[in-house]
Amino acid sequence: MPDKPVMPESLRRAVIPLDRMIQMRPPVIVKDLALKLKLKPFQVISDLMGMGVFAKANDAVEEDIAKRLCGKRGYYFELEKRVHERAEVHKPAPVAKPSATQEEKAEDLKPRPPVVTIMGHVDHGKTSLLDTIRKANVAAGEAGGITQHIGAYTVHIPSPHKEKSGHLEQITFLDTPGHEAFTKMRARGANVTDIAVLVVAADDGIMPQTIESINHAKAAKVPIIVAINKVDVPGANPLKAKTQLQQQGLNPEEFGGDVICCEVSATKKIGIEKLLENILLQAELMELKSNPKRKAVGTIIEAQLDPGAGSKATILVRAGTLKQGDPVICGPYWGKIRAMYDDKGGKIKEALPATPARILGLNGVPDPGAELVVMPSEKEARELAERRTQESRATVGAGEGRVATREALLEQFEAEKNKILKIVLKADAQGSLEAIGGALNGIHSDKVSLEIIHTAVGAVSENDVLLASASHAVIIGFHVRLASKASDIAKREGVEIKLYSIIYELIDQAKESMAGLLEPLTREVITGHAEVRKVFEVSKGMVAGSMVTDGRIAHGARVRVLRRRAIQYEGFVSTLKRFQEDVKEVRAGLDCGIRLDNFQDFQPGDIVEAYTAEKVAQKL
Repeated sequence: MPDKPVMPESLRRAVIPLDRMIQMRPPVIVKDLALKLKLKPFQVISDLMGMGVFAKANDAVEEDIAKRLCGKRGYYFELEKRVHERAEVHKPAPVAKPSATQEEKAEDLKPRPPVVTIMGHVDHGKTSLLDTIRKANVAAGEAGGITQHIGAYTVHIPSPHKEKSGHLEQITFLDTPGHEAFTKMRARGANVTDIAVLVVAADDGIMPQTIESINHAKAAKVPIIVAINKVDVPGANPLKAKTQLQQQGLNPEEFGGDVICCEVSATKKIGIEKLLENILLQAELMELKSNPKRKAVGTIIEAQLDPGAGSKATILVRAGTLKQGDPVICGPYWGKIRAMYDDKGGKIKEALPATPARILGLNGVPDPGAELVVMPSEKEARELAERRTQESRATVGAGEGRVATREALLEQFEAEKNKILKIVLKADAQGSLEAIGGALNGIHSDKVSLEIIHTAVGAVSENDVLLASASHAVIIGFHVRLASKASDIAKREGVEIKLYSIIYELIDQAKESMAGLLEPLTREVITGHAEVRKVFEVSKGMVAGSMVTDGRIAHGARVRVLRRRAIQYEGFVSTLKRFQEDVKEVRAGLDCGIRLDNFQDFQPGDIVEAYTAEKVAQKL
């Protein structure tokens, strides 16, 4: 049986006995393939070595390798076809402004509440503001008493529109420790926030963590509403805070800009209603919509293992309606929703889009940011979870981290016209930051651009790595060190960190990185020509008796056949002989016999042109 059996699809199953057909789901693990072939793993490894493939028992091999190996053993191999609806499982449901697709028609999209994250510098009153909003809402008559901490909660306030008097609007708040958790979610591919509320203390003004929060929100392309807190304390200067915001690129409405600034006091409950009204107005401008009728898709906010109840997870439903009894999958875990609770601790039967809920029923504890999807049945949920677990094991140690190296960035931006190198810049002093930032921004190119998404003085921190991971950026440091855990997180997330002590080396490397984002140009290099003098027929086909006129012709070389300068065929040299002996190459001035794959129509006078295709890096 040949290495690669070829037969029409319609006849294959009728011709090949079932006991000679091997079907496997990807990835194809060597030891699993050996089991199917009724061989020992070392026998399969030996066969692979004979094919020039070096693999261990737990390694995965490509489909074509598996086909060739099975063919040598007298078997036909094929991958099991995946069910088409699996694609829906991996298809993310947009958080803001989902478009009407074939699956979600425009008439099915209904308005949904905004999802808000509160960010800012430590001690500027984030927690106090959250507590005030939450307690005021409960005091206003919301049922349920004390709010349960589940990582997210909802508040209901009167509509800001007078004509809708008496109507309550909902806002969902993510109760996170600020930009760190916010960015961890993004780093895992879950950008669940619609609006970021930036808390700035009126007495302190802009602080380092405030700038980080601004850059994290900008990188996520999330609208920012500023809450200037502590306006009641001595030394409060809201005007100074607004001026500092303007210097950071956030232009307040009072200065003719478009950033809403609300002066509040969390302790005195000043301006809270105005802040909530502005959040609703911003959400209305964003026209947030989702389809409540589709199968639910959500994001895990936090999860834990309860010794008595098993896995407990807080989910934010992004689209569809999650119902008790739904079979679900979340990463490598699956289950059936046994019970659901709202943020007040009350039992609920369903959760609508942009609504948080605590769920019980998963067979494991998922990571924050993981996507939860409702499946057609428990059986399909279990099968897909098992497949994901197998794939995860197969790729452990394969270096498949997040894409922030130049090579991975090239793949990520391959389809994009405008290439952008995003940089997180750290330096030892403010003067160094300004000088390096100015030099980097001075690099001009029509093909690729450079964007500095965050700058700060000090060591490269864990937050810097998370921001770079979430934004697909690289980190450049000048005269700085790595924080203790930053290096480990960078390896896990696949973030490239470059540290420099000489500024011109930093600039040159930045230019190389920008050029690395450009797709290499393909250039042909002619390696030789041979003229066909006579054509011979042999048992395996036609052989062209030829004279190499210049350069060289090599076995396996990429060639084209030219006849009166017109291309007749392009392919590879399958056989190259001199005096009945197979040879690796023939140089100028020597005769040889050339046979090509799938081409028999040689004529005397044809020119066989050998060439290579080289990739050449583009210049800025």
